[in-house]
Amino acid sequence: MEEVYQNYRNAVFQSGDPAAVGVVLSNMTVAFDHWLLDVEDPFVFEPYHKALREPFDYYMFGQNYIRPLIDFRNSYVGNLSLFYEIEEKLKQGHNVVLISNHQTEADPIIISLLLEKTNPHIAENMIFVAGDRVITDPLCKPFSMGRNLLCVYSKKHMYDIPELAEMKRKANTRSLKEMALLLRGGSKIVWIAASGGRDRPDPFTEEWYPALFDSSSVDNMRRLIEHSGTPGHVYPLALLCYDIMPPPRQKKKLEKKELSPFMGLDYQ
Repeated sequence: MEEVYQNYRNAVFQSGDPAAVGVVLSNMTVAFDHWLLDVEDPFVFEPYHKALREPFDYYMFGQNYIRPLIDFRNSYVGNLSLFYEIEEKLKQGHNVVLISNHQTEADPIIISLLLEKTNPHIAENMIFVAGDRVITDPLCKPFSMGRNLLCVYSKKHMYDIPELAEMKRKANTRSLKEMALLLRGGSKIVWIAASGGRDRPDPFTEEWYPALFDSSSVDNMRRLIEHSGTPGHVYPLALLCYDIMPPPRQKKKLEKKELSPFMGLDYQ
């Protein structure tokens, strides 16, 4: 807990905001409260989790916590006109899927922060396909509770614990059925990281690039859209935000001693 506080404080202080001390104390007080509440009474995510907005607004909690880590003066959304186009399609009852790369565990919040002024409907209603890490890690859970999530287990880690593999497969089947039902209703926007994991830098050049997409994931989304009975559209989305919460440089199987992604924060 002390390390989380120190990392967050140092990152926010880099912004040069004269109100940084108050921002850190306010956000960390709320974060500690909800981390400890979840320890006492752990929240269990359903296959489809709808953002909790009351009596406590977990969506705004995530927005307010990550907001001080973003340098908005040097951040931008490219091709903003496409998001207006997407909003029109959603109003017409169409579905939209964003096939994206994935850089940090905070990607859903960062996307919402960059769209909250221009496209608040998209920012608040986007559904994110989420791996089990963000719904089980005690430091991630309160932030995940504020997002619309379809919870799945990564194929890459399906057999990390062999005795849990069958449970994971059944859970993924339930999540696919939930997604199919949602798409049949229309007017849904779904974000999916088609690589199944976060990007990593090139080991030789140190440059960041999108991880290879899993073609079966892209194909599954295409089939779900085609069979929904509702017009659907697929858009590519590129993210570049790794500096805010960099992932480990090398991929590895999750171990108990591995730090939560919320341990490593920076102002960017």
